[in-house]
Amino acid sequence: MAWIYATYKHRHQLYPGSEKIPYMAHISAVVITLIPALVENMHYDEVKALCCAVLHDTIADTDATKEQIEELFGTAIAEGVSALSKDKLLQGEAATLDSLERIKLQSKEVWLVKLADRIANLQTPPNHWSKEKCHTYAREGERILEALGSASPMLAQKLAVRISAWKEL
Repeated sequence: MAWIYATYKHRHQLYPGSEKIPYMAHISAVVITLIPALVENMHYDEVKALCCAVLHDTIADTDATKEQIEELFGTAIAEGVSALSKDKLLQGEAATLDSLERIKLQSKEVWLVKLADRIANLQTPPNHWSKEKCHTYAREGERILEALGSASPMLAQKLAVRISAWKEL
């Protein structure tokens, strides 16, 4: 149900920097990145983690509301998705720090989603991004790693490798 909902909500969006790739390719990348961390740590609630991963951008990037997600998927998932969504009234570092503080109040499943999201986002940067923007994004990744990396050593290592590569751009 979460996949269908997210697909519907993101149906008009394309992968950033692409003219043809549906946005769900990003959601797929986050889920694929997340799954090994769930296998490695069998004590995590995989349903919550996967639902939060699939829905993580619905509040931020679509007309979906926290209330709608709560009605469809329950309070825990709605709280997780909400924490993963940056406050639209904040900009730059303030938005990142605010989101990280809200994520840290959530269960580790939500932490895993944020780690997987940033790993997925640190693929090849869009052609139009400057070196400075890439380095700023890498520094934001370092903040995420420092705050949430303890949730999964495996994801932490993957994120550290991606950050390092971006710093060399």
